[in-house]
Amino acid sequence: MLLTVDFFTPIVDDPYDFGRIAAANSLSDIYAMGGTPLTALNLLAISCALGPETVAEVLRGAADVCRQAGVVVVGGHTIDDAEPKFGLSVMGMVQPEKVWYNAGAQHKDVLILTKPIGTGIWGTAIKRGLVTDVEASAVIEAMATLNRDAAEAAQGLTVHACTDVTGFGLAGHIREMALASDVDAQVALDVVPLHDRVKEHAADGVVPGRTADLITWADPFLSFDETYPDEEQALWRQIVCDPQTSGGLLIAMPRENAGLYLQRMGGSAVAIGRFVTGDGLVQFV
Repeated sequence: MLLTVDFFTPIVDDPYDFGRIAAANSLSDIYAMGGTPLTALNLLAISCALGPETVAEVLRGAADVCRQAGVVVVGGHTIDDAEPKFGLSVMGMVQPEKVWYNAGAQHKDVLILTKPIGTGIWGTAIKRGLVTDVEASAVIEAMATLNRDAAEAAQGLTVHACTDVTGFGLAGHIREMALASDVDAQVALDVVPLHDRVKEHAADGVVPGRTADLITWADPFLSFDETYPDEEQALWRQIVCDPQTSGGLLIAMPRENAGLYLQRMGGSAVAIGRFVTGDGLVQFV
């Protein structure tokens, strides 16, 4: 049995989309362990001043994503709170010998990412009114997309380690996996998938407030190829330390399995690097 909980404040204005994104993000914890989610409980903190219509839209968005995942929402709890917060506690199942952990990556394993990054930067752009609803729609749909297909595509293949990319950013979650596995990670920056205009927004300083703290935290274990100018390194630090919402899966698997996995994913997953002998460093080359 797998039991998880996750919730956060709104990253978008529309309550229905907020519910969808929060649900996909919460369900992702089960998929990242190789499991199948079965039931969920709503956790909602919201101001009564927003009215029952807003509450209904948040819960409707979550219910639609849960229905898509085959998950039954069995109840939940609400409280009156000035700042909205929403998420799910999810129960799932997996065979004990088939659980994926965020440790276990091995020397020469391929590192695969299943969604583009940059959702924190886009969320900031949305909150500042710098993009239209149409421009933001692709990123919103990506955040509301389940990691189910990415997890199912790996079934029957050897997965040495897996996690999902959320609040610690790409660099932080790779570090988590590398450190727990006693290896270093080497990531090719030129193949890391980004949502549209992420570099443009980052260059304009459109980044979440928490990014600076993540960069400070990551600095001791993060390095870039010396051929990158200082300005370029600074830009990429903001991107790889961008706190994500409902990001993709990070999967470490042997090279002989990686090709078949990428083929199954049909272009929606990218091999971004590899693991080598080390002690938890993350090197962008």
